[in-house]
Amino acid sequence: MERQGLVTTVSSRAGTAAVVGSVGSARDRVAGARGLLDVLGRRGAAAPLPAGDYAAVLVYRDRVLVTRDEQARVPLFFRESGGRVSAVSTSARCLGSGTALEPRYFCRYLTGNMAQPHSDLTPFAGVHRVLGGEVLELSVNGRVRSRVPRGARQAHDPSVPTADGSRGRGAAKDLRVALEGAVGRRIGTMTACHVSGGLDSTSVALLAARLLAGDRDGSGNLFLLAGRFTGGELAAEQPYLDVAMAGVRRLAPAARPVIVDADDLADFDDFEQHAGDADEPHAHAFRAPFWTRLHAAAAELGCDTVLTGCGADPVVDANPFHLHGLARTGRFRELAKQARAWAEGGERGLREVVHAYVVQPALPLAAERMGALGRGGTVLGGLGTFNRPRWLRAAFARAHGYREASIAESRFVYGRRPEQSLYEAANYLAAPDLLSWQRAREDGFFLSHPFLDPEVISTMRRLPAGALFDPGRPKAVLREAMADLLPARIRRRTVKVPFNDLYVRGLRAHGGELIDLCRSARHPLVAEMFDVPLLCRAVREAQFGLGDSYSWDRVNSSLALVAWLERLEGRGGACGAARPVSAGS
Repeated sequence: MERQGLVTTVSSRAGTAAVVGSVGSARDRVAGARGLLDVLGRRGAAAPLPAGDYAAVLVYRDRVLVTRDEQARVPLFFRESGGRVSAVSTSARCLGSGTALEPRYFCRYLTGNMAQPHSDLTPFAGVHRVLGGEVLELSVNGRVRSRVPRGARQAHDPSVPTADGSRGRGAAKDLRVALEGAVGRRIGTMTACHVSGGLDSTSVALLAARLLAGDRDGSGNLFLLAGRFTGGELAAEQPYLDVAMAGVRRLAPAARPVIVDADDLADFDDFEQHAGDADEPHAHAFRAPFWTRLHAAAAELGCDTVLTGCGADPVVDANPFHLHGLARTGRFRELAKQARAWAEGGERGLREVVHAYVVQPALPLAAERMGALGRGGTVLGGLGTFNRPRWLRAAFARAHGYREASIAESRFVYGRRPEQSLYEAANYLAAPDLLSWQRAREDGFFLSHPFLDPEVISTMRRLPAGALFDPGRPKAVLREAMADLLPARIRRRTVKVPFNDLYVRGLRAHGGELIDLCRSARHPLVAEMFDVPLLCRAVREAQFGLGDSYSWDRVNSSLALVAWLERLEGRGGACGAARPVSAGS
């Protein structure tokens, strides 16, 4: 990784730090690494971790610290035995053995697509994950002294009042300041921005262009990265993409559009390779063909940072779980009023809104099981976020803690206060990053998400629901915050074409291959975990359009696990990325 510029190593009298990614500004990684070495070297009160996208090993005279930022974009693992850590790496596979797997991990993974990065378990026995915002302290000979969570900075300002329009504009101003800071910290020496023509990615690209426009020749190092579809549903996005590109280039004329033709792509293209080569099983491996093509273009240009609009939906949109808070505090009249407004604004039924945002968070597993009873008849019928898929064998689930894993996952997703847990879960739901990290290791750039910056999240956390909810106008505060920069056509749009066309096309084209993959799988865990004929039937049902997004996620994650296991043998521990942990390193 050092050859590709992903690791910054600094030394001082205090010690030595090896940082993957950037602390603070991506443009000055050396200063950020020195700052982290200084902050964590102080004894006494535990200061919050600095913002950034990084994983780090810091070697002092009397101890070794291993840590990641709270956002947890860069992975970090350690191999431990008998209370002693022998090595750390950004790859779990490099530390583990394909012959010593951890079955509990697979149960946790199969509960949902957020279940990997926020839990300690990895696929390999004896290999553990450093969690986001955690500091692992070791003695100089590798003995584990402590594992302490140290979060990023939190905002404690009072909520922004919204009694009138001017105060509502105050919320937008706060978001603009936080988002500008998040984008500014992530701009590198050669930066690409995803531009899709949607509100989120266009906002990030506009802020990057505005910040770089003041630099001499700075905007010449800004690339606008987009996929172009001339047929199918996604062709309807092209006019918006053209408007977004023009808007960014008005601010930074030297910015260079990079348009990648994507008409020949479909989900599940080269699925066995994409899913099998990931460091861990990755539920979103089916979408890798599109992102891989875009990121290959960024790598060819020599970019060191790629900025996205991921995370805006859960972070800056109105928080529907506020309804759960109203129910929890007994404000039922206000609950009824706001639930009706949510139903009308989203063109949904009142019962559906109350079930999704009041009943489901209160009793997640019971609500799913009751829903499954009413929607049976197919393999995918009634399969929600946490229920055991019928193709996961009951004996395996019982033996390795699937029920306990689903309870733990439901508590993480909803927590005691679902309106706050939404932001914790968003970090892992909105920007699945295993494949982007795979690209980073291969091509030398980082994928970064300003909307998931701790400052942006803390700003949104302290805003009251009234500042955010505008029926029929999603992300109202973001629209107000970016009103001076957004092209009118994008500022007014409220609906974006989803990638369903790619998914349907991919299942139709590759459904037979996916079924053959399951039937021919030789890894013993596949047959032990899965009722293969039932899994194949689930793939067929998804091909015919049965089920919903929740059930399709469960099929996708199971297929990714099969492909990963099939390519695992002989690959574990062969990466050479592990670093021995010692005071003399």
